[in-house]
Amino acid sequence: MAVPVPSGSAGHLADWLVQRLSERIDLGPVQVASLAALDEDTAARLARAGHLKAADVDPAVWPLAALALLDEGCGLPAWARRFAVDPDPSLRGRLAACPGLPADVENALACDPDPEVAAELALWTRSTPVADRLARHPHAEVRRAAAANEAVSPAALAALLTGDGLPPARSCSVCDSREIPFTHDPHCPDAACELPADATCDGTHGSTVHGTWQRVLSNPAAPPEAVATFTEHSSVLLRWAVAEHPGLSAEAYAHLAGDPVPRVRAAVARNPGTGAEASRMLATDAYDDVRQSVARHPGVPLDVLAQLTGTTRLGPHPLPRICAATPEELAEAAGSTQGRVRMLVAHRHDLPPELRDRLAADPDASVAKAVAPHPGLSPERLRAMVSLHGAQVIARVAANPDAPGDLLAELARHDPPVRGALREIASHPNATADALLPCLADRKWRVRAAAHPALPAAVVVGLIDDPDPAVVEAAAANPALPPAVMARRVP
Repeated sequence: MAVPVPSGSAGHLADWLVQRLSERIDLGPVQVASLAALDEDTAARLARAGHLKAADVDPAVWPLAALALLDEGCGLPAWARRFAVDPDPSLRGRLAACPGLPADVENALACDPDPEVAAELALWTRSTPVADRLARHPHAEVRRAAAANEAVSPAALAALLTGDGLPPARSCSVCDSREIPFTHDPHCPDAACELPADATCDGTHGSTVHGTWQRVLSNPAAPPEAVATFTEHSSVLLRWAVAEHPGLSAEAYAHLAGDPVPRVRAAVARNPGTGAEASRMLATDAYDDVRQSVARHPGVPLDVLAQLTGTTRLGPHPLPRICAATPEELAEAAGSTQGRVRMLVAHRHDLPPELRDRLAADPDASVAKAVAPHPGLSPERLRAMVSLHGAQVIARVAANPDAPGDLLAELARHDPPVRGALREIASHPNATADALLPCLADRKWRVRAAAHPALPAAVVVGLIDDPDPAVVEAAAANPALPPAVMARRVP
Protein backbone atom coordinates (compact mmCIF):
# COMPACT_ATOMS: atom_id res chain seq x y z
CA MET A 1 0.00 0.00 0.00
CA ALA A 2 1.30 3.44 -0.91
CA VAL A 3 2.29 5.74 1.97
CA PRO A 4 0.16 8.93 1.96
CA VAL A 5 2.23 12.01 1.12
CA PRO A 6 1.46 15.00 3.33
CA SER A 7 0.36 18.26 1.83
CA GLY A 8 2.23 21.46 2.59
CA SER A 9 5.27 23.44 1.57
CA ALA A 10 8.12 22.00 -0.48
CA GLY A 11 10.36 22.21 2.58
CA HIS A 12 7.99 20.16 4.70
CA LEU A 13 7.63 17.62 1.93
CA ALA A 14 11.41 17.30 1.59
CA ASP A 15 11.78 16.80 5.36
CA TRP A 16 9.05 14.15 5.29
CA LEU A 17 10.73 12.29 2.43
CA VAL A 18 14.12 12.35 4.16
CA GLN A 19 12.59 11.01 7.36
CA ARG A 20 10.81 8.18 5.53
CA LEU A 21 13.94 7.29 3.57
CA SER A 22 16.07 7.14 6.71
CA GLU A 23 13.62 4.66 8.23
CA ARG A 24 14.05 2.12 5.42
CA ILE A 25 15.87 -1.08 6.30
CA ASP A 26 17.32 -1.68 2.84
CA LEU A 27 19.65 1.33 2.59
CA GLY A 28 23.10 0.75 1.14
CA PRO A 29 26.32 2.44 2.36
CA VAL A 30 26.24 5.11 -0.35
CA GLN A 31 22.60 5.96 0.40
CA VAL A 32 23.31 6.13 4.14
CA ALA A 33 26.27 8.46 3.58
CA SER A 34 24.22 10.71 1.28
CA LEU A 35 21.38 10.98 3.79
CA ALA A 36 23.70 11.52 6.76
CA ALA A 37 25.38 14.41 4.94
CA LEU A 38 22.08 16.32 4.76
CA ASP A 39 21.89 17.43 8.40
CA GLU A 40 22.66 16.40 11.96
CA ASP A 41 19.14 15.25 12.80
CA THR A 42 19.13 12.84 9.87
CA ALA A 43 22.52 11.45 10.88
CA ALA A 44 21.21 10.90 14.41
CA ARG A 45 18.10 9.17 13.05
CA LEU A 46 20.27 6.88 10.92
CA ALA A 47 22.41 6.07 13.95
CA ARG A 48 19.38 5.11 16.02
CA ALA A 49 18.14 2.92 13.16
CA GLY A 50 21.46 1.04 13.12
CA HIS A 51 22.62 2.37 9.75
CA LEU A 52 25.57 4.23 11.28
CA LYS A 53 27.98 2.40 13.59
CA ALA A 54 30.54 3.84 15.98
CA ALA A 55 33.28 3.46 13.37
CA ASP A 56 31.27 5.63 10.97
CA VAL A 57 30.81 8.56 13.34
CA ASP A 58 33.15 11.38 14.27
CA PRO A 59 31.64 13.02 17.39
CA ALA A 60 33.19 16.35 16.41
CA VAL A 61 31.33 16.28 13.07
CA TRP A 62 28.13 14.49 14.07
CA PRO A 63 27.70 15.06 17.82
CA LEU A 64 23.98 14.20 17.74
CA ALA A 65 24.68 10.92 15.96
CA ALA A 66 27.37 10.07 18.51
CA LEU A 67 24.97 10.84 21.36
CA ALA A 68 22.27 8.75 19.68
CA LEU A 69 24.66 5.80 19.61
CA LEU A 70 25.52 6.36 23.28
CA ASP A 71 21.82 6.43 24.07
CA GLU A 72 21.39 3.12 22.21
CA GLY A 73 24.30 1.60 24.14
CA CYS A 74 26.50 1.44 21.01
CA GLY A 75 28.77 4.43 21.57
CA LEU A 76 32.34 4.63 22.86
CA PRO A 77 33.18 5.51 26.51
CA ALA A 78 35.65 8.11 25.21
CA TRP A 79 32.74 9.94 23.59
CA ALA A 80 30.94 10.16 26.93
CA ARG A 81 34.01 11.71 28.56
CA ARG A 82 34.33 14.14 25.65
CA PHE A 83 30.72 15.32 25.89
CA ALA A 84 30.83 15.56 29.70
CA VAL A 85 33.11 18.60 29.33
CA ASP A 86 31.60 20.00 26.12
CA PRO A 87 30.92 23.73 26.40
CA ASP A 88 27.41 23.22 24.96
CA PRO A 89 25.03 22.44 27.88
CA SER A 90 22.44 20.97 25.49
CA LEU A 91 24.92 18.25 24.50
CA ARG A 92 25.81 17.60 28.14
CA GLY A 93 22.10 17.35 28.88
CA ARG A 94 21.59 14.77 26.11
CA LEU A 95 24.54 12.82 27.47
CA ALA A 96 23.06 12.86 30.97
CA ALA A 97 20.00 10.99 29.67
CA CYS A 98 22.08 8.17 28.20
CA PRO A 99 22.12 4.81 30.02
CA GLY A 100 25.20 3.00 31.28
CA LEU A 101 27.52 5.99 31.54
CA PRO A 102 30.93 5.44 33.17
CA ALA A 103 31.01 6.33 36.87
CA ASP A 104 33.45 9.20 36.36
CA VAL A 105 31.17 10.71 33.70
CA GLU A 106 28.13 10.51 35.99
CA ASN A 107 30.11 12.13 38.80
CA ALA A 108 31.14 14.95 36.48
CA LEU A 109 27.57 15.50 35.28
CA ALA A 110 26.27 15.47 38.86
CA CYS A 111 28.56 18.46 39.52
CA ASP A 112 27.60 20.25 36.30
CA PRO A 113 27.17 24.01 36.80
CA ASP A 114 24.00 23.96 34.71
CA PRO A 115 21.12 22.66 36.85
CA GLU A 116 19.27 21.45 33.74
CA VAL A 117 22.12 19.02 33.02
CA ALA A 118 22.17 17.76 36.61
CA ALA A 119 18.37 17.44 36.52
CA GLU A 120 18.56 15.29 33.40
CA LEU A 121 21.01 12.97 35.14
CA ALA A 122 18.82 12.94 38.26
CA LEU A 123 15.90 11.77 36.17
CA TRP A 124 17.69 8.96 34.32
CA THR A 125 20.62 7.61 36.33
CA ARG A 126 20.27 4.00 37.49
CA SER A 127 22.93 4.46 40.19
CA THR A 128 21.33 4.77 43.63
CA PRO A 129 24.34 6.59 45.17
CA VAL A 130 24.30 9.16 42.36
CA ALA A 131 20.51 9.47 42.49
CA ASP A 132 20.54 9.96 46.26
CA ARG A 133 23.26 12.57 45.91
CA LEU A 134 21.17 14.49 43.38
CA ALA A 135 18.10 14.26 45.62
CA ARG A 136 20.08 16.53 47.99
CA HIS A 137 21.22 18.92 45.23
CA PRO A 138 21.12 22.62 46.19
CA HIS A 139 18.88 23.41 43.20
CA ALA A 140 15.21 22.52 43.74
CA GLU A 141 14.66 21.58 40.08
CA VAL A 142 17.31 18.85 40.35
CA ARG A 143 15.57 17.46 43.43
CA ARG A 144 12.27 17.56 41.57
CA ALA A 145 13.78 15.48 38.74
CA ALA A 146 15.27 12.97 41.18
CA ALA A 147 11.87 12.58 42.85
CA ALA A 148 10.58 10.68 39.80
CA ASN A 149 13.55 8.29 39.61
CA GLU A 150 12.91 4.82 41.05
CA ALA A 151 16.65 4.40 41.63
CA VAL A 152 16.48 6.90 44.49
CA SER A 153 16.48 5.05 47.81
CA PRO A 154 13.29 4.98 49.92
CA ALA A 155 15.06 6.93 52.65
CA ALA A 156 16.05 9.71 50.26
CA LEU A 157 12.52 9.84 48.82
CA ALA A 158 11.07 10.09 52.32
CA ALA A 159 13.44 12.97 53.06
CA LEU A 160 12.13 14.83 50.01
CA LEU A 161 8.66 14.58 51.52
CA THR A 162 9.48 15.37 55.14
CA GLY A 163 12.62 17.48 54.85
CA ASP A 164 14.20 15.50 57.68
CA GLY A 165 17.99 15.70 57.42
CA LEU A 166 17.73 17.54 54.10
CA PRO A 167 19.27 21.01 53.80
CA PRO A 168 16.93 23.57 52.24
CA ALA A 169 17.32 24.09 48.50
CA ARG A 170 19.06 27.34 47.63
CA SER A 171 17.28 28.14 44.38
CA CYS A 172 14.67 27.10 41.83
CA SER A 173 13.81 28.05 38.26
CA VAL A 174 11.42 30.73 39.56
CA CYS A 175 13.79 32.66 41.81
CA ASP A 176 16.57 32.15 39.25
CA SER A 177 14.64 34.36 36.81
CA ARG A 178 12.27 36.54 38.88
CA GLU A 179 12.41 38.78 41.90
CA ILE A 180 10.70 37.12 44.84
CA PRO A 181 8.14 36.90 46.20
CA PHE A 182 6.67 35.96 42.83
CA THR A 183 3.39 34.40 41.76
CA HIS A 184 2.95 33.72 38.08
CA ASP A 185 -0.06 35.15 36.31
CA PRO A 186 -1.76 32.08 34.77
CA HIS A 187 -2.73 34.35 31.87
CA CYS A 188 0.81 35.67 31.45
CA PRO A 189 0.96 37.93 28.38
CA ASP A 190 4.67 37.25 27.79
CA ALA A 191 4.82 34.80 24.87
CA ALA A 192 8.47 34.04 25.64
CA CYS A 193 7.82 33.13 29.28
CA GLU A 194 8.70 29.50 30.01
CA LEU A 195 7.52 29.34 33.62
CA PRO A 196 4.56 27.03 34.32
CA ALA A 197 1.20 28.65 35.02
CA ASP A 198 1.35 27.75 38.74
CA ALA A 199 4.94 28.96 39.29
CA THR A 200 5.45 30.60 42.66
CA CYS A 201 8.36 31.27 44.99
CA ASP A 202 8.73 33.27 48.19
CA GLY A 203 12.17 31.90 48.95
CA THR A 204 10.90 28.43 49.85
CA HIS A 205 10.44 27.41 46.18
CA GLY A 206 6.75 26.65 46.67
CA SER A 207 5.62 25.38 43.25
CA THR A 208 8.82 23.38 42.69
CA VAL A 209 8.56 21.74 46.11
CA HIS A 210 4.91 20.93 45.39
CA GLY A 211 5.97 19.32 42.11
CA THR A 212 8.67 17.40 43.96
CA TRP A 213 6.14 16.05 46.45
CA GLN A 214 3.80 15.06 43.63
CA ARG A 215 6.55 13.11 41.88
CA VAL A 216 7.65 11.35 45.06
CA LEU A 217 4.08 10.36 45.87
CA SER A 218 3.75 8.90 42.37
CA ASN A 219 7.06 7.04 42.65
CA PRO A 220 6.50 3.32 43.40
CA ALA A 221 9.79 3.27 45.32
CA ALA A 222 8.55 5.82 47.85
CA PRO A 223 7.97 4.27 51.32
CA PRO A 224 4.21 3.82 51.90
CA GLU A 225 4.33 5.14 55.46
CA ALA A 226 5.74 8.46 54.24
CA VAL A 227 3.27 8.64 51.35
CA ALA A 228 0.32 7.98 53.67
CA THR A 229 1.02 11.17 55.63
CA PHE A 230 -0.34 13.13 52.65
CA THR A 231 -3.81 11.52 52.65
CA GLU A 232 -5.32 14.68 54.16
CA HIS A 233 -3.20 17.28 52.37
CA SER A 234 -5.12 20.32 51.10
CA SER A 235 -3.82 19.79 47.54
CA VAL A 236 -6.09 17.63 45.39
CA LEU A 237 -3.17 16.82 43.09
CA LEU A 238 -1.17 15.42 45.98
CA ARG A 239 -4.04 13.37 47.38
CA TRP A 240 -4.67 12.06 43.85
CA ALA A 241 -1.04 10.93 43.63
CA VAL A 242 -1.33 9.25 47.03
CA ALA A 243 -4.49 7.44 45.91
CA GLU A 244 -2.58 5.94 42.98
CA HIS A 245 0.32 4.63 45.10
CA PRO A 246 0.29 0.81 45.07
CA GLY A 247 1.65 0.01 48.52
CA LEU A 248 -0.52 1.76 51.10
CA SER A 249 -2.27 0.15 54.04
CA ALA A 250 -5.92 -0.86 53.95
CA GLU A 251 -6.65 1.93 56.43
CA ALA A 252 -5.10 4.54 54.14
CA TYR A 253 -7.13 3.36 51.13
CA ALA A 254 -10.31 3.29 53.20
CA HIS A 255 -9.63 6.87 54.30
CA LEU A 256 -9.06 8.01 50.69
CA ALA A 257 -12.24 6.22 49.63
CA GLY A 258 -14.09 8.91 51.58
CA ASP A 259 -12.26 11.80 49.89
CA PRO A 260 -14.58 14.63 48.83
CA VAL A 261 -13.10 14.75 45.29
CA PRO A 262 -14.44 12.11 42.85
CA ARG A 263 -11.20 11.73 40.87
CA VAL A 264 -9.34 10.88 44.07
CA ARG A 265 -11.94 8.24 44.91
CA ALA A 266 -11.75 6.92 41.32
CA ALA A 267 -7.97 6.57 41.67
CA VAL A 268 -8.44 4.55 44.85
CA ALA A 269 -11.09 2.42 43.16
CA ARG A 270 -8.78 1.35 40.32
CA ASN A 271 -5.62 1.02 42.43
CA PRO A 272 -4.52 -2.67 42.43
CA GLY A 273 -3.55 -2.30 46.09
CA THR A 274 -7.06 -1.39 47.15
CA GLY A 275 -8.74 -4.19 49.08
CA ALA A 276 -12.29 -5.48 49.26
CA GLU A 277 -13.32 -3.10 52.06
CA ALA A 278 -12.66 0.04 50.02
CA SER A 279 -14.13 -1.56 46.89
CA ARG A 280 -17.40 -2.28 48.68
CA MET A 281 -17.55 1.28 49.95
CA LEU A 282 -16.88 2.78 46.51
CA ALA A 283 -19.32 0.47 44.69
CA THR A 284 -22.16 2.65 46.01
CA ASP A 285 -20.48 5.94 45.05
CA ALA A 286 -22.74 8.56 43.50
CA TYR A 287 -20.33 9.10 40.57
CA ASP A 288 -20.43 6.68 37.65
CA ASP A 289 -16.68 7.14 36.96
CA VAL A 290 -15.88 5.91 40.47
CA ARG A 291 -18.13 2.87 40.14
CA GLN A 292 -16.66 2.06 36.72
CA SER A 293 -13.19 2.17 38.27
CA VAL A 294 -14.34 -0.31 40.93
CA ALA A 295 -15.65 -2.61 38.20
CA ARG A 296 -12.30 -2.50 36.41
CA HIS A 297 -10.30 -3.36 39.53
CA PRO A 298 -8.59 -6.71 38.92
CA GLY A 299 -9.46 -8.00 42.39
CA VAL A 300 -12.98 -6.69 42.94
CA PRO A 301 -15.13 -9.32 44.68
CA LEU A 302 -17.54 -10.98 42.26
CA ASP A 303 -20.53 -10.14 44.41
CA VAL A 304 -19.57 -6.46 44.24
CA LEU A 305 -19.25 -6.77 40.47
CA ALA A 306 -22.71 -8.33 40.33
CA GLN A 307 -24.03 -5.41 42.37
CA LEU A 308 -22.47 -2.92 39.94
CA THR A 309 -24.16 -4.44 36.88
CA GLY A 310 -27.45 -2.89 37.98
CA THR A 311 -26.09 0.64 38.50
CA THR A 312 -23.11 1.12 36.20
CA ARG A 313 -22.32 1.14 32.49
CA LEU A 314 -19.64 -1.52 32.09
CA GLY A 315 -19.14 -1.59 28.32
CA PRO A 316 -18.72 -4.48 25.87
CA HIS A 317 -15.22 -5.58 26.80
CA PRO A 318 -14.25 -8.32 29.30
CA LEU A 319 -13.51 -6.89 32.72
CA PRO A 320 -10.15 -7.70 34.37
CA ARG A 321 -11.83 -9.59 37.22
CA ILE A 322 -13.77 -11.75 34.76
CA CYS A 323 -10.60 -12.41 32.78
CA ALA A 324 -8.90 -13.58 35.99
CA ALA A 325 -11.83 -15.69 37.20
CA THR A 326 -11.36 -19.40 37.81
CA PRO A 327 -13.44 -21.95 35.87
CA GLU A 328 -15.56 -22.44 38.98
CA GLU A 329 -16.18 -18.70 39.34
CA LEU A 330 -17.09 -18.42 35.66
CA ALA A 331 -19.56 -21.27 35.91
CA GLU A 332 -21.14 -19.72 39.01
CA ALA A 333 -21.47 -16.29 37.36
CA ALA A 334 -22.84 -17.84 34.16
CA GLY A 335 -25.57 -19.44 36.26
CA SER A 336 -26.63 -16.15 37.85
CA THR A 337 -30.29 -15.21 37.75
CA GLN A 338 -29.21 -11.74 36.56
CA GLY A 339 -28.77 -11.49 32.82
CA ARG A 340 -26.26 -8.64 33.21
CA VAL A 341 -23.99 -10.89 35.26
CA ARG A 342 -24.21 -13.68 32.68
CA MET A 343 -23.40 -11.07 30.03
CA LEU A 344 -20.13 -10.20 31.80
CA VAL A 345 -19.04 -13.82 31.39
CA ALA A 346 -20.25 -13.93 27.78
CA HIS A 347 -17.93 -11.04 26.85
CA ARG A 348 -14.96 -13.30 27.55
CA HIS A 349 -14.19 -15.11 24.31
CA ASP A 350 -11.97 -17.91 25.60
CA LEU A 351 -14.64 -19.77 27.52
CA PRO A 352 -14.82 -23.56 27.78
CA PRO A 353 -16.95 -24.88 24.88
CA GLU A 354 -19.76 -26.16 27.09
CA LEU A 355 -20.08 -22.82 28.89
CA ARG A 356 -19.87 -20.90 25.62
CA ASP A 357 -22.65 -23.01 24.08
CA ARG A 358 -24.84 -22.62 27.15
CA LEU A 359 -24.56 -18.83 26.96
CA ALA A 360 -25.22 -18.91 23.22
CA ALA A 361 -28.62 -20.46 24.00
CA ASP A 362 -29.38 -17.90 26.73
CA PRO A 363 -32.92 -16.46 26.54
CA ASP A 364 -31.56 -12.97 27.29
CA ALA A 365 -30.64 -11.22 24.02
CA SER A 366 -27.89 -9.17 25.69
CA VAL A 367 -26.14 -12.37 26.77
CA ALA A 368 -26.48 -13.98 23.35
CA LYS A 369 -25.26 -10.79 21.69
CA ALA A 370 -22.15 -10.73 23.87
CA VAL A 371 -21.21 -14.35 23.13
CA ALA A 372 -22.13 -14.28 19.42
CA PRO A 373 -18.63 -13.36 18.09
CA HIS A 374 -17.05 -16.16 20.15
CA PRO A 375 -14.88 -18.43 17.93
CA GLY A 376 -16.00 -22.03 17.81
CA LEU A 377 -19.75 -21.53 17.74
CA SER A 378 -21.28 -23.89 15.18
CA PRO A 379 -23.35 -22.57 12.25
CA GLU A 380 -26.38 -24.29 13.77
CA ARG A 381 -25.98 -22.40 17.06
CA LEU A 382 -25.46 -19.12 15.22
CA ARG A 383 -28.65 -19.69 13.21
CA ALA A 384 -30.54 -20.59 16.38
CA MET A 385 -29.42 -17.30 17.99
CA VAL A 386 -30.71 -15.33 15.00
CA SER A 387 -33.95 -17.29 15.01
CA LEU A 388 -34.49 -16.58 18.72
CA HIS A 389 -33.35 -12.96 18.96
CA GLY A 390 -33.53 -11.61 15.40
CA ALA A 391 -32.08 -8.19 14.61
CA GLN A 392 -30.78 -7.77 18.17
CA VAL A 393 -27.93 -10.23 17.53
CA ILE A 394 -27.48 -10.18 13.75
CA ALA A 395 -24.54 -7.75 13.67
CA ARG A 396 -22.66 -9.71 16.32
CA VAL A 397 -23.35 -13.03 14.63
CA ALA A 398 -21.98 -11.53 11.40
CA ALA A 399 -18.79 -10.69 13.31
CA ASN A 400 -18.22 -14.33 14.24
CA PRO A 401 -15.08 -15.56 12.43
CA ASP A 402 -16.68 -18.97 11.86
CA ALA A 403 -19.91 -17.68 10.33
CA PRO A 404 -20.30 -19.51 6.98
CA GLY A 405 -20.89 -17.72 3.69
CA ASP A 406 -24.48 -18.86 3.24
CA LEU A 407 -25.42 -17.54 6.70
CA LEU A 408 -23.69 -14.23 5.97
CA ALA A 409 -25.70 -13.96 2.76
CA GLU A 410 -28.94 -14.49 4.70
CA LEU A 411 -27.93 -11.86 7.25
CA ALA A 412 -27.00 -9.38 4.52
CA ARG A 413 -30.49 -9.74 2.98
CA HIS A 414 -32.33 -9.21 6.27
CA ASP A 415 -35.31 -6.90 5.89
CA PRO A 416 -34.96 -4.24 7.13
CA PRO A 417 -31.18 -4.16 6.62
CA VAL A 418 -29.00 -4.27 9.73
CA ARG A 419 -26.22 -1.82 8.95
CA GLY A 420 -23.95 -3.17 11.67
CA ALA A 421 -24.15 -6.58 10.01
CA LEU A 422 -23.29 -5.09 6.61
CA ARG A 423 -20.21 -3.49 8.17
CA GLU A 424 -18.97 -6.89 9.39
CA ILE A 425 -19.92 -8.80 6.24
CA ALA A 426 -18.23 -6.30 3.91
CA SER A 427 -14.79 -7.40 5.16
CA HIS A 428 -15.58 -10.90 6.46
CA PRO A 429 -13.17 -13.48 4.98
CA ASN A 430 -16.04 -15.98 4.54
CA ALA A 431 -18.32 -13.56 2.72
CA THR A 432 -19.58 -14.73 -0.67
CA ALA A 433 -20.65 -12.66 -3.64
CA ASP A 434 -24.28 -13.06 -2.55
CA ALA A 435 -23.39 -11.64 0.86
CA LEU A 436 -21.34 -8.77 -0.54
CA LEU A 437 -23.80 -7.42 -3.11
CA PRO A 438 -26.17 -5.99 -0.45
CA CYS A 439 -23.15 -4.33 1.17
CA LEU A 440 -22.41 -2.53 -2.09
CA ALA A 441 -25.84 -0.96 -1.88
CA ASP A 442 -24.95 0.67 1.44
CA ARG A 443 -23.14 3.99 0.96
CA LYS A 444 -21.03 3.65 4.12
CA TRP A 445 -19.79 0.08 3.64
CA ARG A 446 -19.55 0.13 -0.15
CA VAL A 447 -15.83 0.90 -0.02
CA ARG A 448 -15.08 -2.11 2.19
CA ALA A 449 -17.09 -4.42 0.00
CA ALA A 450 -15.43 -3.09 -3.17
CA ALA A 451 -12.07 -4.37 -1.93
CA HIS A 452 -13.31 -7.89 -1.10
CA PRO A 453 -11.70 -10.57 -3.32
CA ALA A 454 -14.90 -12.65 -3.37
CA LEU A 455 -16.65 -10.10 -5.56
CA PRO A 456 -17.14 -11.34 -9.14
CA ALA A 457 -14.71 -9.79 -11.61
CA ALA A 458 -17.55 -8.24 -13.62
CA VAL A 459 -18.81 -6.40 -10.51
CA VAL A 460 -15.32 -5.14 -9.69
CA VAL A 461 -14.86 -3.88 -13.26
CA GLY A 462 -18.12 -1.96 -12.95
CA LEU A 463 -16.90 -0.30 -9.74
CA ILE A 464 -13.92 1.21 -11.58
CA ASP A 465 -16.33 3.84 -12.94
CA ASP A 466 -17.96 4.55 -9.56
CA PRO A 467 -18.44 8.26 -8.78
CA ASP A 468 -16.84 7.77 -5.36
CA PRO A 469 -13.00 7.91 -5.70
CA ALA A 470 -12.59 5.77 -2.57
CA VAL A 471 -14.67 3.00 -4.14
CA VAL A 472 -12.61 3.25 -7.34
CA GLU A 473 -9.37 2.99 -5.34
CA ALA A 474 -10.66 -0.05 -3.42
CA ALA A 475 -11.81 -1.76 -6.61
CA ALA A 476 -8.50 -1.03 -8.33
CA ALA A 477 -6.66 -2.78 -5.47
CA ASN A 478 -9.04 -5.77 -5.54
CA PRO A 479 -7.18 -8.91 -6.67
CA ALA A 480 -10.34 -9.97 -8.53
CA LEU A 481 -9.87 -7.10 -11.00
CA PRO A 482 -8.57 -8.55 -14.29
CA PRO A 483 -5.04 -7.21 -14.94
CA ALA A 484 -5.97 -6.42 -18.53
CA VAL A 485 -8.67 -4.00 -17.37
CA MET A 486 -6.25 -2.11 -15.16
CA ALA A 487 -3.60 -2.06 -17.87
CA ARG A 488 -6.05 -0.38 -20.26
CA ARG A 489 -6.70 2.36 -17.73
CA VAL A 490 -3.07 3.17 -16.98
CA PRO A 491 -2.00 6.18 -19.14
